Amino acid sequence: MTYQAQTPIQSDIWAVSADLSTLRNKLLDLFCQLAYQEGDFVLSSGQPSSYYINGKQVTLHPQGALAIGRILLSLLPPDTEAVAGLTLGADPIVTAVSVVSALEKRPIPALIVRKEAKGHGTKAYIEGPNLSAGANVLVLEDVVTTGQSAMKAVEHLRAADYAVNQVISLVDRQQGGAEFYNSVGLNFQAVFTIENIQERYRELRN
Repeated sequence: MTYQAQTPIQSDIWAVSADLSTLRNKLLDLFCQLAYQEGDFVLSSGQPSSYYINGKQVTLHPQGALAIGRILLSLLPPDTEAVAGLTLGADPIVTAVSVVSALEKRPIPALIVRKEAKGHGTKAYIEGPNLSAGANVLVLEDVVTTGQSAMKAVEHLRAADYAVNQVISLVDRQQGGAEFYNSVGLNFQAVFTIENIQERYRELRN
């Protein structure tokens, strides 16, 4: 499905006021309609796959971003001092959460973690507000396969003296990522599993 900009009517602005249960269902439909594809693909991990999830089709969608911000904010522990993620996939996610947090009067800054340190200026890996040492930072991801991408963010954040104990992903492909995080002592949670998406995708096609 191709997204087309249009003037919304009140019933279309579901991400603004829907309850969290409805919000989750609507977001699941967006993933099925815009992000999920079946075919022959090679993932960033190098693994072949019979399907692909282009999360940015949803995270950069106006209602998708708002729904993601609201849902993820509801999942953050009370002591969360910032959200962070590895560029590029996590950039719109951490931004959405931070913006929604300000609207909800629970301001939480966003951090973007580079894959490589920039070659000029401060040569930093991490972009965003400077936090105090030991600040609790939660890592966000769009799609988790093996868990290695978000782990790069965890490592850079810990090297900057931040405390990172949890990863939340929008989608878990259930290909070892959860087990990997458990093995390194990280709590892991996903909004959707690939089973959720594939089941709903088939329902929508029937």
